[in-house]
Amino acid sequence: MTSVLITGASRGIGRAIATELAARGHRVIATARRPEDLDGLDVEQRLRLDVTDQESIDRALLAAGEIDVLVSNAGTTIRAPLENVPLSEVEALFQLNTFGPLRLVQGVLPAMRERGAGRIVFISSIQGRLVLPAIGPYGASKWALEAIAETLAIEAGHFGVKVSVVQPGAVTSGGAERAKSFFTENDPYTPLYEQLGALRGESVTSEEVAATVADTIEQSDPPLRVPVGTPARAALEARKAAPENAPFLPVPLNW
Repeated sequence: MTSVLITGASRGIGRAIATELAARGHRVIATARRPEDLDGLDVEQRLRLDVTDQESIDRALLAAGEIDVLVSNAGTTIRAPLENVPLSEVEALFQLNTFGPLRLVQGVLPAMRERGAGRIVFISSIQGRLVLPAIGPYGASKWALEAIAETLAIEAGHFGVKVSVVQPGAVTSGGAERAKSFFTENDPYTPLYEQLGALRGESVTSEEVAATVADTIEQSDPPLRVPVGTPARAALEARKAAPENAPFLPVPLNW
């Protein structure tokens, strides 16, 4: 039985991951900023953990005991053009989406390295490899997270620790609907934002993401990057195939 700590397990993808792994017989430590939001989860432990607070992380890791797998899932998104997004919101996004996972890694990695075994799974996005208009700050936080993950795969791989990045596209978890928006009145970028739905493609469910995470954990030699579903794979393949030296053509606006 593998011991798995999951961040951001109160709802959406994180809760689905906790449910899936528990059903497969793993020892699951589900964490969230509000532990009462974890009520109803049939898991081994339910702990308070705020990835932006080092003391909270330290207390949770002490209570969790030995951790074989870290699933770094906690995160959020916002909607805003880069021209007028509040920088304080961008900083908060990086604290949660990028620095938070790194804090957790620094907490669990020493013991994994000493044991010569461990798994770290980051929940990223296809936007860790491409960008969408009006979601630039989120994409930037995920690009940075993927750089951390790739570096970690090289560094920690020498000590038996395996790293994977799970990359869904649009997910029917409610995260996009809950996102704060920072468009101004009569914002010139609104027409571009209104076309975002067509750019995002088909959605997958939180349960599909959870099954992919569980399958990745249970592989003996998992890949570094794991797209979730056909739409995500197609988008990433198209981005990879696009020539880097071609002129950049913005998406036409339907004014």
